[in-house]
Amino acid sequence: MQLTWLGHSCVLLSGSKKVLIDPYIEGGSVRETDPDIVAVTHGHADHMGEAVALNRKTVAITEIARYLKTKGLPVESMNIGGTIRVDGISFTMTAALHSSFIEGAGPGFSAGAAAGFVIGMDGVNVYHAGDTALFSDMKLIGELYHPDIALLPIGGRFTMGIAEAMMAATFIGAKTVIPIHYNTWEKITADPHQFKKAIERTTDIKVTILKPGESMQTGS
Repeated sequence: MQLTWLGHSCVLLSGSKKVLIDPYIEGGSVRETDPDIVAVTHGHADHMGEAVALNRKTVAITEIARYLKTKGLPVESMNIGGTIRVDGISFTMTAALHSSFIEGAGPGFSAGAAAGFVIGMDGVNVYHAGDTALFSDMKLIGELYHPDIALLPIGGRFTMGIAEAMMAATFIGAKTVIPIHYNTWEKITADPHQFKKAIERTTDIKVTILKPGESMQTGS
């Protein structure tokens, strides 16, 4: 399976299917990725992004799924703690500590709770934390779902910063961590090399820093 970080929180998993998570990149478009399945962690515009325009089968929490259905999208609704299989790919929805509303639907339009996903494809489990603070139950995500790769926000202000993401990485226990949700805007400026140096100096975890559009191979 190939993992591509497209920028911000947008990640493309390419294997037996193409799964696009949080289809938003600043100043650009993700439409050319042509995914089979889209997964949305929460309702904010920098995560919902081009979900409607892509018009692909979309996995999301119940409230977002209901909204997207009104836009004509084929949806797979679920909720935190649940696991579903979509076209042979497993999606487990995990908790995240963050706010969520659908900005495109007007002020106060509820999007349920923010979430993350553990996505299993081709023998590899990828944990996308979504936008979240650090929380101790991340240990359970590691113990229950054994992710091989963890995608963790490090930008601070709206999510975890570097210090909290370091602790999250140890809680989750994935062998590889990839930082996301940083340096899109000045308010979430962070140094991924500082994150990498601190983690690799104190743990056996490997941090892979990808540039926007850059890919890595995972699994066999």
